[in-house]
Amino acid sequence: MLDVLGVSGGRVPPGTEPLLERATVVAGGRAVLEQLAPGKEHVVLGKDLDPTLRELVERDAVVLASGDPGFFGIVRALAALDAEMAVHPAPSSVALAFARLGVPWDDALVVSAHGRDPHAAINAALRHPKVAILTQPGNTEAIVDALRERDPVVAEALGTPHERLATEPPFSDPNVVIVHAPTGERATVWPPRTPTRWALDEDAFEHRRGLITKAEVRALALSALGPGTGDHVWDVGCGSGSVGIECARLGAAVTAIDTDPDAIELTTRNAAAHGVPVTTVHGRAPDALRDLRDPDAVFVGGGGPVVLDGAMRARRAVVVALALIDRVAPTIERLSHGFEVTATTLQASRVKPIADGHRLAAENPVTVVVGRR
Repeated sequence: MLDVLGVSGGRVPPGTEPLLERATVVAGGRAVLEQLAPGKEHVVLGKDLDPTLRELVERDAVVLASGDPGFFGIVRALAALDAEMAVHPAPSSVALAFARLGVPWDDALVVSAHGRDPHAAINAALRHPKVAILTQPGNTEAIVDALRERDPVVAEALGTPHERLATEPPFSDPNVVIVHAPTGERATVWPPRTPTRWALDEDAFEHRRGLITKAEVRALALSALGPGTGDHVWDVGCGSGSVGIECARLGAAVTAIDTDPDAIELTTRNAAAHGVPVTTVHGRAPDALRDLRDPDAVFVGGGGPVVLDGAMRARRAVVVALALIDRVAPTIERLSHGFEVTATTLQASRVKPIADGHRLAAENPVTVVVGRR
């Protein structure tokens, strides 16, 4: 049997002190073992975690872990080994961070940038109203720089005499990065869920003279873009912003780019009407794309093949909607340098009433070219 004890503020949870006192074998990080378990047999949990844990589960031992061991902690690895254990949690670093800020966190999204590329955590924090990011030594400053528009707060060394809430570097480890909307209301629908509809009708968006990506085209584009929490999507030549806004409704962080200032204003109004954040950039692609963070997926709704030079930075997919057949072959050729390419021409007809029944009203055909890594 393993007793897994959370540690906060240099202490184990009240009432678990006898478990630690009786233990002959104690596992954990080197510093916490030296502090809380002097004179006992130490098992240091470091880089080669799996083989160490396999040996540990065969013994009666106490495991010391930071905060709540079941919250992004050692319990997951032990459970994967079918370890028999009793878990005694302390407050997690996230709970302490929100407590120090005096902010409720039952509606917060918690993501990890520990031991992985932080871009997905950054994207989640740009999209969602209230987010905590678990960091690792060395990546906090880059995360804070990327989130400047969200006014991030870094909660450092929580539960120790050195704890601090900081907004400017240098930052001390360990820490948690918090972003939250300045509101006392619940920030998200809870429990969170995917919207019940997508590929919304055109009249769900303010647009000019029918200049909007039609619902049928959006449905195919969204299926190829695959937007979700942790993604960053560019909507290039955004027009009314309909594609980018639908991606934001599905959880992605979105940057909408257009050379027309009226399109930027339309996109801003439509995003507000749908209650989603969309960052807008007024400029001409590909030049306007140079300083943007790399996207996971890109939708190109206008601008011609030259725009694809910037869109090729997409990690996962590029989707291009083309009304002009002359642009299909050059687009396929350009995307084929780095992507697997498919193309589909949509020729949709909508059923509309007439005096004695219904008729088919044809929409203009659009070719959707999809490049996937």
